[in-house]
Amino acid sequence: MPRHVAIIMDGNGRWAKRRFLPRVAGHRKGVEVVRNVVQECAERGVEALTLFAFSSENWRRPADEVSLLMQLFVSALQQEVERLHRNGIRFRVIGDISRFEPALVALIDNAQQLTAGNQGLTLTVAANYGGRWDIMQAVNRLRSAHGGDREQWTETQLLPYLSLGDLPEPDLFIRTGGEMRISNFLLWQLAYTELYFTDTLWPDFDAKALAKAIASYQQRERRFGRTSEQVAVAPDAASRTARG
Repeated sequence: MPRHVAIIMDGNGRWAKRRFLPRVAGHRKGVEVVRNVVQECAERGVEALTLFAFSSENWRRPADEVSLLMQLFVSALQQEVERLHRNGIRFRVIGDISRFEPALVALIDNAQQLTAGNQGLTLTVAANYGGRWDIMQAVNRLRSAHGGDREQWTETQLLPYLSLGDLPEPDLFIRTGGEMRISNFLLWQLAYTELYFTDTLWPDFDAKALAKAIASYQQRERRFGRTSEQVAVAPDAASRTARG
């Protein structure tokens, strides 16, 4: 079972268009799927689930769609956080949330504080997030912590300053909707992640679709630079090395 699953939830708009519905209908359906996928991952013993909800490039979308997405984010937080807390799920948001309305920022802060001590699945939502932004903010925080010294920093030193520095790197990346790219999502963290692409649109991504993605992952050999023979002798050694 993958410890950490990362997902780009693509295809809401196309799902709605095929049904002659407004795009927001697809986004609303997508929120329901999030609830189901979180439950499935928790029941399967996945330790962390990271969802790409809103990229830093999504501000380029029509203003009315961006506004509706923000409203959906607010309503989802209001409706789901207590349920997450009851089920022992830790909730967090990564990304530059300073651009969001104060009311939304307050909801995010409250949700994170409420669930901070939970020991179950860690659910991370990437909002106004970009992989390049993540690396640069980590570099800047590292420089600030070291007083701007021009020493030769290492990957190990940078890791704690990345948005997911306290979690294992994703084992399985899933992108729905048929596109075959990672779209500036977790650029550093996906270095050794197994990639899985499906034509299934996010509103149609159900328990069977998740099981199929996990089954694909379980059939792969993860070598992390080693040979197959080395992995056969010490199957966990490569994984430990890659994770530091």
